[in-house]
Amino acid sequence: MNEPTTYEGGCHCGAVRFQVKVEKHEATDCNCSICTKKGFLHLIVPAENFTLLQGEDELTTYTFNTGIAKHIFCRVCGIHSFYRPRSHPDSFDVNVHCLDGEVEERFHIVPFDGRNWEKNIEQLRSEIP
Repeated sequence: MNEPTTYEGGCHCGAVRFQVKVEKHEATDCNCSICTKKGFLHLIVPAENFTLLQGEDELTTYTFNTGIAKHIFCRVCGIHSFYRPRSHPDSFDVNVHCLDGEVEERFHIVPFDGRNWEKNIEQLRSEIP
């Protein structure tokens, strides 16, 4: 699926809602420690393709290691619907699992060896806008 599509999504409790315009239906499945535990399926989009519809006051942030990535999540239900990634700090990284409906089959899923992040990050940066 290569045509631009707009999706809505959000956290589990519904306090946080967003809209995202997807131009390339490709998502990354990272095996690093935090992505594995969160079950995050990465869809990195330019900031202009992401709109927070509601819930800004319900968001809180977790940082670790370098502190560059801003792991944003709902303070009510704890779901990580999107965040600002270290690899693309001017973009948004949306969790495909948090898009409304059963849309995962529309995306080509690409594995990424995040356990060896420093060694592999240039590969990720070259594949995603």
